Amino acid sequence: MFKKLINLIKKIDNRINTFSEGLFIYSEFLLRIFLGIAFIIHGYNKFPLPPGALIKYFGFSPHLASFVAISEFSAGFLIIFSGFINSYLGNLLTRISALIIVVIMIFAFYFAHKDWFFNQKLFTSEQIFLFVLGVYFLINGKCNFRNKKNS
Repeated sequence: MFKKLINLIKKIDNRINTFSEGLFIYSEFLLRIFLGIAFIIHGYNKFPLPPGALIKYFGFSPHLASFVAISEFSAGFLIIFSGFINSYLGNLLTRISALIIVVIMIFAFYFAHKDWFFNQKLFTSEQIFLFVLGVYFLINGKCNFRNKKNS
């Protein structure tokens, strides 16, 4: 009885794997699109330049505040755009935009959310997920390009 159940579970798992193999590229694309849109929105909301809220709240200079806004917007656009480039360039641009996102998120945690570290607020905010997605693309680059190259 127990072996029949295990065989049934394996059979179901194999069918799901067969179905989902062709969807891998779409899963990465969804992550890329939503991360990019989030950063484009965060950057766009700081326009017109220089963003007064960053200057007032954090004491940033107008140049630094403008640089943050442009970096957020550009990184969001670049992470999406690089997904359409099927070469080493798309892989490199993915990693560059992911690095920008990770650095922005580290500084966001440091300047705006120091009180969040390792408590419930950290894990219930969008910021930790933006950071983790940035780390994912920094490590993996453009996954479907790498997988094509290795096969």
